[in-house]
Amino acid sequence: MDSPTVLRRRLGSELRRLRERTGRQAKSVADELGFSATKVSRIESGQTTLKESDIRAMLELYGVSDEAELRQFISLTRRSTQRGWWHDYADTLPDWFQTYVGLEADAARIRGYEVELVPGLLQTADYARAMFRVSPTGLSKEEIERRVKLRIQRQEVFRRPIAPDVKVILNESALRRPVGGPEVMRSQVEHLLALSEGPCITIQVLPFNRGPHPSMSSAFHILSFADVPGDIVYVEALTSSLYLEKAEDIAHHELVFDQLTAAAMSPDDSRAWMQRLAT
Repeated sequence: MDSPTVLRRRLGSELRRLRERTGRQAKSVADELGFSATKVSRIESGQTTLKESDIRAMLELYGVSDEAELRQFISLTRRSTQRGWWHDYADTLPDWFQTYVGLEADAARIRGYEVELVPGLLQTADYARAMFRVSPTGLSKEEIERRVKLRIQRQEVFRRPIAPDVKVILNESALRRPVGGPEVMRSQVEHLLALSEGPCITIQVLPFNRGPHPSMSSAFHILSFADVPGDIVYVEALTSSLYLEKAEDIAHHELVFDQLTAAAMSPDDSRAWMQRLAT
């Protein structure tokens, strides 16, 4: 089932298409409907929930009068306002990361590069627990366990009827840093090895001896969707994140990812390297 986050993106993409078909600029739409320009932008990028009254006003402005098409838009709007399972963790999830979890839940393809840590989608519970213990804000045992539960639940995407195609490049430092101690790291590496045996997860290691590369200080993830046009690049900071959707930003990160792929060890060689690391 499509997540509400992706449904909002699909709805926004369709509204942008209709606006452009009429030759209108976003500012003129905002002026005619009494919206702010920011609201139109957030609607079209899927960053805000849309009211039925707003969708009807926009569709009328764009000349959509076919009853069947109107019903489809209203149905999509209603579905996009439903709560995703991750909203039950709103007390532990910052708003900027809720968006990512919603996108991740329905992505058809995820490509990621990590500098310092194993990405959450591939973490074991003990590895995640060790990471949360060093939170600068200080978390109680109960808060840590709740966050671990959320992180593990995110991994249910691999049990979807059509699981996402995931390709991850890990800097060697992400596997050398002893998070939680030797046993936790050994179990984490063994977990990565088990995951890499499946058909939908590819893991490559970028070793230190390959020297400098074009993403030395920046981790990022590229998410693609089955029936929503346009990819999204996700870049996370300590207290916020960026969601990049411009074509030039996507192209730049795809180029860098391809260069990282070429620089990293092959999947087979990466598996052999991780097997040695785990022994």
